[in-house]
Amino acid sequence: MGDEETKKPAYEALKTWNGNKEKGGFRASSFLFVLVLFENMAFVANMVSLVLYFSQQMHFDLAGSANTLTNFMGATFLLSIVGAFISDTYLDRFHTCLIFGLLEVLALVMMTIQAHDSKLKPSPCNNKSTCVKGGIAVMFYASLYLLALGNGGVRGALAPLGADQFDHKDPKEAKALASYFNYLLLSTTVGAAVGVTIIVWVSTNRGWWKGFFICTMATAVGFSVFALGKPFYRLQQPGDGPIIRIAQVIIVSFKNRKMSLPESPTELYEITEKDFVSQNEKIPHTTQFSCLDKAAILGADTKPSPWTVCTVTQVEEVKILTRMMPIIASTIIMNTCLAQLQTFSVQQGYRMNRLLNKFEVPAPSVPVIPLVFMSILLPIYEFVFVPAARKLTGHPSGITQLQRVGVGLVLSAVSMAVAALVEVRRKQHSLKNPLKPISLFWLSFQYGIFGIADMFTLVGLLEFFYKEAPVYMRSLSTSFTWISLSLGYFLSTVFIDIINSVTKRVTKSKQGWLHGQDLDHNNLDLFYWFLAILSCLNFVNYLYWSSWYKYKTEEPKIDSSVAMSVSKLPFLKEESNAGNEGKEASSCVENTQGEEASSCVENTQGEAK
Repeated sequence: MGDEETKKPAYEALKTWNGNKEKGGFRASSFLFVLVLFENMAFVANMVSLVLYFSQQMHFDLAGSANTLTNFMGATFLLSIVGAFISDTYLDRFHTCLIFGLLEVLALVMMTIQAHDSKLKPSPCNNKSTCVKGGIAVMFYASLYLLALGNGGVRGALAPLGADQFDHKDPKEAKALASYFNYLLLSTTVGAAVGVTIIVWVSTNRGWWKGFFICTMATAVGFSVFALGKPFYRLQQPGDGPIIRIAQVIIVSFKNRKMSLPESPTELYEITEKDFVSQNEKIPHTTQFSCLDKAAILGADTKPSPWTVCTVTQVEEVKILTRMMPIIASTIIMNTCLAQLQTFSVQQGYRMNRLLNKFEVPAPSVPVIPLVFMSILLPIYEFVFVPAARKLTGHPSGITQLQRVGVGLVLSAVSMAVAALVEVRRKQHSLKNPLKPISLFWLSFQYGIFGIADMFTLVGLLEFFYKEAPVYMRSLSTSFTWISLSLGYFLSTVFIDIINSVTKRVTKSKQGWLHGQDLDHNNLDLFYWFLAILSCLNFVNYLYWSSWYKYKTEEPKIDSSVAMSVSKLPFLKEESNAGNEGKEASSCVENTQGEEASSCVENTQGEAK
């Protein structure tokens, strides 16, 4: 680990990034915002409308169309890890995005062709969950999962590429980095709003193939603009493969399992300060998961090599990723709730009064309501809330990333409870007066609340996983956000299948809660209540793990007065692995005024380093 051959890839990668200080910033990330806007215009339009395409054009039943969509969405987000791994190990993030972008455009072309040609669509069939088979099935699933691979690969590399344009160690750029994630979500929201209105209307009223064609063109335009921004990007070249580095720690610690840990962590193996490209890359030792520390024990008369001993920094990288696992697991249920708003809620809207004066609103366009809320709230959050919270907490993002996620989890539980109440009202009214259904805009309550929840959680997770990750694992770490989404969608499929299987055995009708295609004769409201209760239990679980988590580094403070404010509000202060040094800094600030406080903090942080 300490020889020149081993250090060279990491050195060259960091040198490439640092040598482009004149590049990057919002000028570079603006090209990414354009791509995100156009790509999500297509992606979100498909995300909310494909459930109807599956049922109306491909003749899936209610559960079959919902499961096909959730499996597709789950695969999309899960495959983000492929793009993340490639961009961390083999290609830079820019070229990774372009390659997977071409696959995404190709898949949309295939879907357009199949939707246009009636010979490539199945004939209706009775009492079957799906009518898709033979060559039609091959083209259908090939295009669908090629789209999942393309979109997933882009997601795995795009967000960290934009974040690479800012140096989060610089206090000024740290604030810009926090704003970057908010603008990224705003671009997503604006694009999605256009997609769920214009593109969805074209798909449902003028032909599905026309909607897919618009998606194809929008995505192609987005990647063309993205490619034009290459001269402005800070490109970090791939370093040591993150999977290999993780495997080395696990294998070496297992080999050394019978060895005793030294009394002092300073006796563990670490390369010298001069061998580090930057002192900031050295991660101090922590006491959590001490079994992994055995990977840093250098045996007597043993020559250091990657598979015989690991540095303390390398071990700490694995510890960081391990600490993230419970956070990922705690957000899966929320994403299971999100899946319902793109499947069953769309089916609900299709059976409600969709007239707005004389204009009939497409059922998949209902998500435009939370998107409008988010488009308004995001600038307010960025320009009003964050500066006010920053003065109080000293945190560049206003509040910590895990606090944002917690707010989102609470609101997602509320959203599911509201969804259950709305479904009870819709069903009762429909059974009494089927010719006069209630208005589609009753769904705006559950969509609006969840939209705000998503605004907090998605940005919080992206920023959390990027900032906390080791420098050469940021794509892999950021993809954890999408993996959580993926597992949420897959879990939705599992819940639907299990609940149908169990409830058909215990109900008098011998029918599952979510059977058939008639929502008026099943129990979707009970399914929503189930998710609401599960979300509450999950939030309690999240509170434990978010309190247990130790942040890798302490964020740069805005000024000394802010530091004093934070010290008086411990529930707003991030914990760090600096341990006693961090406590000394807090104590020092409380007992010192003015310039002396600022100097004291600087000196204490210097000792911690």
